[in-house]
Amino acid sequence: MTVLLLVLAIGAVLVLAGTIYQTAGTAADRRRYPPPGRVIDIGGFRLHLLESGETGPTVIFESGISATCLSWTQVRMEVSRFARACAYDRAWLGWSDPSSSPRTTSNIVAELHALLVAARIPGPHILIGHSFGGLLVRAYAAKYPEQVSGLILVDPLSASEWVNISPAQTRMLGLGVKLARRGAWLARTGVVRSSLALLMTGGRLVPKVIAKLSSGRGESVISRLVGEVSKMPSETWPMVRAHWCLPKSFQGLAKYLESLPASAAEVDLLGEPGNVPVFVLSAANSTAEQMQEREALARRSPRGKHIIAAKSGHWIQLDEPELVVQTIQEMIGLLRPS
Repeated sequence: MTVLLLVLAIGAVLVLAGTIYQTAGTAADRRRYPPPGRVIDIGGFRLHLLESGETGPTVIFESGISATCLSWTQVRMEVSRFARACAYDRAWLGWSDPSSSPRTTSNIVAELHALLVAARIPGPHILIGHSFGGLLVRAYAAKYPEQVSGLILVDPLSASEWVNISPAQTRMLGLGVKLARRGAWLARTGVVRSSLALLMTGGRLVPKVIAKLSSGRGESVISRLVGEVSKMPSETWPMVRAHWCLPKSFQGLAKYLESLPASAAEVDLLGEPGNVPVFVLSAANSTAEQMQEREALARRSPRGKHIIAAKSGHWIQLDEPELVVQTIQEMIGLLRPS
């Protein structure tokens, strides 16, 4: 009994110390990394909008399911040379506030529309969405067709793959939600902060042990995250780390994953994304079924196009940012009055 009490006491002290470490670190991060863009109230909560470029058409960037505006940094800065480039953080992510509504496509699209109205960014826009963001921009074009002039889908998630999910997909989503919620607790107690700090400085052993204990999958998930982040401009790394030290980022990921089947069903019911050109960029490692679906989507749109990113994995904007920029330029040229 004495040993058990001692273990519990040590555990309580470690949790308290970790919580204090997390609170101090969060306060320091807020001072070091204030929002680089505008934080705009859309009715009960705020979304962060990052704008660059003053002339040309407006390009709106929509990120992957757990990514922020920072994932578009390199592409956005290049695009701002010839267009008004806008990226934002969805609710729960980056510098944006949490939202009380479910993270379904209809709610997210309504929030983006409210943001663009509040920010006084008139359409029509070219929308570009990566992965889960591809579902969102398709839904936006279907709901607000007069506000969209063209769509670019970057290795987009397929709605049909997630409408009637298999038992294996159900288990995978359930595990993802469980791990995300566990990540929120680990972030709250400073474990994520210390692990990411060690990883960023080259340490591997402690983060690997923590990952193994928390998920049973070793270091692979964290290593993949760090590997993708390392492709981004180095000045964004501390900001990405700061965001993933926050419990709300993990809570948000859990909410987006929970709503993924409902989001896919909503997009599936909406049908085609209106009478606009659709360009689709596919990663080289996409499956044959994905390639066929995207080819068909591009063919069904007026002046659509399917492009294979031969040197890219899923994060095409990080692997081949120049290809994404060229595709945006091509879309703008296509839409320019002759």
